[in-house]
Amino acid sequence: MAAAGVVHAVQGSLTQVSLARAGLGEAILSVHLLAENDEALTEEEFDRALVLPTGAPPSIDCDDARRVVTQARESMASEGGRLDTEKFAAATADWLDPHGLWSVAPDSPVQATIRVQAERLLAELESTPETAPCSAADPVATALAAWTDELGRSFDEGAAEAERAAPPKSASTEGYRIAAASPFDDAHVTRNARAVSRDIGRQSAALRRIYGDSIAPFTDAARARVAPVLDRGAWTQAVFAAALRAYIPQLDAHGAWAPLEEELSVYDLSLEANPPERLWSEITRTSVGVRVDRGALPPLKDGDIVLRAHDIALAGLSVEQAEQLSVVDPHADASAKVVVLRSGASAPLELTLARRPNAPPPVDDMSASGAELVRYGDGEVLLLPIADVPDDLAAKVGRSITLGKSAGSIRGVMLDLRGNGGGSTDGAIGTIGLFLPGAALFPMRRRDGAIEVDRAPTGAPDERWTGPLAVLVDGDSASAAEMIAGAIASYRRGVVLGDLTFGKGCAQEYLDDEAHAGVLRLTTLLYALPDGSPVQKVGIDPQIHLALPASKEREASMARALGPWPGPDVRDRASIREVPWSNHGGRVGPCRDETVCRALRALGAQRAAAR
Repeated sequence: MAAAGVVHAVQGSLTQVSLARAGLGEAILSVHLLAENDEALTEEEFDRALVLPTGAPPSIDCDDARRVVTQARESMASEGGRLDTEKFAAATADWLDPHGLWSVAPDSPVQATIRVQAERLLAELESTPETAPCSAADPVATALAAWTDELGRSFDEGAAEAERAAPPKSASTEGYRIAAASPFDDAHVTRNARAVSRDIGRQSAALRRIYGDSIAPFTDAARARVAPVLDRGAWTQAVFAAALRAYIPQLDAHGAWAPLEEELSVYDLSLEANPPERLWSEITRTSVGVRVDRGALPPLKDGDIVLRAHDIALAGLSVEQAEQLSVVDPHADASAKVVVLRSGASAPLELTLARRPNAPPPVDDMSASGAELVRYGDGEVLLLPIADVPDDLAAKVGRSITLGKSAGSIRGVMLDLRGNGGGSTDGAIGTIGLFLPGAALFPMRRRDGAIEVDRAPTGAPDERWTGPLAVLVDGDSASAAEMIAGAIASYRRGVVLGDLTFGKGCAQEYLDDEAHAGVLRLTTLLYALPDGSPVQKVGIDPQIHLALPASKEREASMARALGPWPGPDVRDRASIREVPWSNHGGRVGPCRDETVCRALRALGAQRAAAR
């Protein structure tokens, strides 16, 4: 294993990791690590398998949790302050409870115990490892052991009720209906845990009467995970894992810690240039597995209840562990197998998932990417709606520019970044290179004062755009989207229109924690625009303001968000140039979105006023 503090990737996204640079884009069930000095490591030094969850509660011992807290505080872009004890207690109870049964249910006594112990638990987490006692979690662990024992009795009572009930008239139809129903609260937990546990026991016993021994491994897993039999030491480690998950976001507005069996919960695989196959897009947890609501990977079907994947029963898993199991490894030696319960089937079915086919070729139809040619004067504007910033955004935008050049008489390009919450820094920097090839970009400051400066790539000449450029933004344009708009504004390369952006001028890195128990996401960098203007808590102020729907939240309103940082002006003077828009003479549109036409009319009006 590489040295402690290994960096997965400089936030390939200002909100998400660039998994391709971390290696996950190449082999989803292998995680490749980069050394702190970025030197190449041997295969044995940096490969480790993605941990498949077992269904046991995530755990970490007290001293290891302290090491992670110390690592986080020393790695952040600025020194963290004191945490709010009440918020910490509530978040700990929430992370401890994957089902809404153990610590957040109205009838659970565990949350009250956490509140009583929260101040001591915080103090112990922030103590130097091996220098202070770790006893604050003990009363919580004792309460958990007693409470889950009671939940087990409720489960068994429900099972006994189902065994005494009359058998269903239509076994397969009734069996699927029972298995597909969810006993869990989706959001705010309102049901008593005893009642939910009794329902799960009732459902489990009913399914065993209908499907026999074929369903038994999954009903047994439901019982074991709803009411696990753990000693006080194991429960104590579960409490510290939950406390650590609660601690890091309280310390860092964009931070997170996840245990290895749930590490994919801190990444966004959709930002990958070649994202992995997933067994599903949306699921609902049921008593014996997960019901696929949308995006089933064939031969799975929407509506199937997945009972087992990667030889792991899904009954009673947390959402995070279930999602980690949903990833299909394209490099596995054998095809993945899943066991499902399907409507109308008399028993569970075992399905084999074929390996993912080769990535589809690039889309050569401009409209398929959402691009649109909009009339502007005696020509057209190429409108490119960009919903997020994936790693391969530059390639997608470059293809659209090439296709747009051949499809019409383009008078300008408009990037529509409204609602774009960001994504990959690589994707942003590569896209900027299509309009500012080779330009010096963002100064980034670390906690020690060291400043790094990115430079845009030059890109392929046929994909570049040297003509008039505009960027449409709003209050939800954030992070990597602000990078694109801000760089174009700093170099006066184009016109930014719309509303003040979100103001996220900080970047995260992903680190293996020093306990080798999980992955940290931490804010380690503050960035400024190429002209030195701060972005953090400030945002990008458009040159042309349009009345747009108000944003519900901004970086400046987030607790624990870092303050603004004005950096040095790193612009290449030769690259600062304006490319004016021609007057459209009132000939604009039609547009699918009237705001786009408003923006284009404003561009022409600006040019006319300047003349």
